[in-house]
Amino acid sequence: MSAVKRVQQWATFARTWHIFDCKWQDPYESAGVIKKYLMGLHKPIYHPMNDCGDVVVCINSREIALRGDDWRQRAYFHHTGYPGGASWTLAWELHSKDPTMIIKKAVYRALKGNLQRRHTMERLLIYPGETIPDDVKQNITNQIRQIRFVPTRLDHIPEEEVQKYPKVMEYPEDYVLK
Repeated sequence: MSAVKRVQQWATFARTWHIFDCKWQDPYESAGVIKKYLMGLHKPIYHPMNDCGDVVVCINSREIALRGDDWRQRAYFHHTGYPGGASWTLAWELHSKDPTMIIKKAVYRALKGNLQRRHTMERLLIYPGETIPDDVKQNITNQIRQIRFVPTRLDHIPEEEVQKYPKVMEYPEDYVLK
């Protein structure tokens, strides 16, 4: 086997570290994309009984976006295992307690319910902000493309760029804004 083929084969079987930015992304659409990399569905050697998935690091999980009224209507179920231990928590309450939990539950639900699911979830690292530990940061080699486009906020655009932008109309000098 040539050295090039050997390296190509090693790269196929190695675990690659991917980063995914959750800012303004729907966690349930993102879970399908993240699942593909965690299970190894993007690799040519994928087999359901083969554990060939990669590691995925999710950042900015504090800034996810749910559709419509999902913040108030979506409820998450938890049971302690004891009689009367059932509880339902609304999405906004769960997100204020732990900003990583909605992404974690969405990916867990997207994965097939087999014996590998818990071991696969161990390769998912979720951080609420942009800061991640240096030992994790130095392993990341790939970035997963976001599903939704994240526009630039108006207060983050430089003032000189705002002044250069063409105006549709000029207000008169004596015009009073209410």
